[in-house]
Amino acid sequence: MARIDTNNSIIGEKSYFQGRFMVKGKLRVDGKFEGGVLEVDQLEVGPKGKVKTDIYANTVNVEGLIIGNIEAKLRVYLLPTSKVIGNIRTKELISREGVTFEGNCVISDNFTQSPKEALIKLFNEEN
Repeated sequence: MARIDTNNSIIGEKSYFQGRFMVKGKLRVDGKFEGGVLEVDQLEVGPKGKVKTDIYANTVNVEGLIIGNIEAKLRVYLLPTSKVIGNIRTKELISREGVTFEGNCVISDNFTQSPKEALIKLFNEEN
């Protein structure tokens, strides 16, 4: 039997949610979410979706607007209509033409140490 990938939770168009939100599974935002933090396994922000908070997730797919920092353990995918103001920290970043992004980005598979420090240490090692 094929597995159907569905959203656990949806904030629909013209809907507004404010506060701290923690979701096991997938969340799709087509409306508006504003809060202190958003913790979710998978986040999708639809083309009309607006999110203003810091995000902690495994994967984040963005078509709409995010104001806040994104920390994704696996991947951030910025589609052509996405607009992001905030810092991104992830293992893999995919960005399509048409994206608007302002912030710093750290791409690393190790979240326990600073990539800058690791790279400087690597450079200074003897051959």
